[in-house]
Amino acid sequence: MFNVSHVHHVAIICSDYSVSKRFYHEILGFQIIKETYREARQSYKLDLAINEHQQIELFSFPSPPARPSYPEAQGLRHLAFAVENIESCIEHLNQHCVITEDIRLDELTGKRFAFFADPDGLPLELYEL
Repeated sequence: MFNVSHVHHVAIICSDYSVSKRFYHEILGFQIIKETYREARQSYKLDLAINEHQQIELFSFPSPPARPSYPEAQGLRHLAFAVENIESCIEHLNQHCVITEDIRLDELTGKRFAFFADPDGLPLELYEL
């Protein structure tokens, strides 16, 4: 039987490591678990804890290709973060000059959500519990 308990991590390749490190650690508040420079790949790998179960692996590479995103491209669409209070999260992001879209209502669940983007334009979502 195939039995998954939870998502362990999401891997993200960024274009500017220091900008993305600041965004995910200082603005979103994810805690640094470990930072490694991999000489053979000329690449950083930063492990960030979202909580006790989920992590983000942030990678840098010398010349990564751009991510096709808009219009909707095939593949991973966005990464959603569950939050208790969407207004306070949006206020925090806006105070750090992160632009957020208007809050919308999920017609299927009745839950509120809003989109924003990381420094590379990766679509991220706040989803209120």
